[in-house]
Amino acid sequence: MTNSGAYRDVVDRWRAALYDFEPDAARKTLNKITHSDARFRLSFPFETLQGADAFMERAILPLAQAWPDLERRDTIVVAGSDGAEDWVGCAGHYVGTFSRPWLDIPPTGHVANLRFHEFYRIKGGQIAEMQALWDIPEVMMQAGAWPMSPSLGRDWCVPGPARQDGLGPHGGNTGAKAHVLEMLEHMTRHPAQGGPEVMEMPRFWHPKMMWYGPAGIGTARGISGFRNWHQIPFLAAMPDRGQFPDEVTHHFFSEGDFVAVTGWPNMAQTLTHGGFLGIAPAGKKITLRSLDFWRLEGGLIRENWVMVDLLSIYDQLGVDVLARLREFNKARPGFDPETGRAA
Repeated sequence: MTNSGAYRDVVDRWRAALYDFEPDAARKTLNKITHSDARFRLSFPFETLQGADAFMERAILPLAQAWPDLERRDTIVVAGSDGAEDWVGCAGHYVGTFSRPWLDIPPTGHVANLRFHEFYRIKGGQIAEMQALWDIPEVMMQAGAWPMSPSLGRDWCVPGPARQDGLGPHGGNTGAKAHVLEMLEHMTRHPAQGGPEVMEMPRFWHPKMMWYGPAGIGTARGISGFRNWHQIPFLAAMPDRGQFPDEVTHHFFSEGDFVAVTGWPNMAQTLTHGGFLGIAPAGKKITLRSLDFWRLEGGLIRENWVMVDLLSIYDQLGVDVLARLREFNKARPGFDPETGRAA
């Protein structure tokens, strides 16, 4: 393991290259700071890309072509070790003028934002792996082309930390990681071991907590908001969550009052009942990728940023969200009425 400041600096170089984005300069920077065999694990439909050039060609450059004034804005940067490996977790938004179609999402001609959670594993002073979720449904919603169920929570441009202190470097060990791990242990007691009271949520969460879910689920405020707009439908549909620990991975690390986790996947559960995302119970086990950040204040969790790869969930259940999106586009000017793609 290396010094957290050193591996934070590696990712800072990439962040800077995307803030003042120029394609050739960004490619050169990424190649300098990346292992030749690095894996870039991205949300559906990108999936795993091998090497920096593949990541640039398949992910970054198509986004920059659609948003020619592309700019990256980070709101959270957390660096730490999971006990075996060094990680840097980043959250924020890509922003730009949506001028051309992207993933067959029709352009709006207006500024658009794409929320991201990106986690980088650092080895030998270079990026060895990236695990990242981009909130593609959020862009569909901005284009008026989200083809699936509406969110129960509030969809909006998710903010950074309330205290505007997300970029760090953050202070030393505050016990935040232990607090979050204990909270999660209590969360998994319900419903297998009893009703909502077994989670002891007031013990762990601030009364004014904010839970920032992905577009398609939305944001909730307070324990009641979290339970009503996410947890109840989620657990009702998949009550066996947390029962397959051998099928998932978790990388927890912390810095000051911030805690982060990534895993690919880090949840496995069976969709046996209805209510979640408007999906019919398929009786099928699915895996979930959830990349999260927590911020503690006064010893309690006040903010929780959560990203879940919803398009991957739909794909595992045999629902082609991008095909439905193209059906929406058939009537739009500039799109082929047969395929729903840009003409």
